[in-house]
Amino acid sequence: MANYTVEHKKSFTLTAYGFSIQTNFQDVPALQKEKAEFWGGLKADGRFDKLKAAAKDDREWSVNEVYQGRPWNYFAVEASKSVADATRIIEFPESEYIVVAGTGDKETLFDQLTYRAFGEVLSQITDYAYIGGPNATYRKEIGDGTFYGEFWVPVVKK
Repeated sequence: MANYTVEHKKSFTLTAYGFSIQTNFQDVPALQKEKAEFWGGLKADGRFDKLKAAAKDDREWSVNEVYQGRPWNYFAVEASKSVADATRIIEFPESEYIVVAGTGDKETLFDQLTYRAFGEVLSQITDYAYIGGPNATYRKEIGDGTFYGEFWVPVVKK
């Protein structure tokens, strides 16, 4: 099983651009393609740079949530100022979080950590349960072209 920790996190808020996922979650290549097209569009139309300019630190977040009955994926930051056309302001509760950490390539780290958390950790732990709501992965460059990241999912003790 993948290594993980359980950590208490204070509530936090992310400002995000997002899209409603159309792909079946079981079709991983199609899901990765859909996300890559969305994120590429953010860079092409300037929204990526706008969001990064509003960020209070260098963490880039990928958020997954069910919103209005549909699965969504977002690119997000902890903003120090408002972004008028942001898709959502996402509130994360103060809670215990399962944290799965790792390093890797910028383009694949979000998916690696998400699949490790849901495919390995959450399916095998017995003393905590996912409480629903948004989950998030952040990444930041560690200086040698690789990235460090953490997947955070809110849980409750069973």
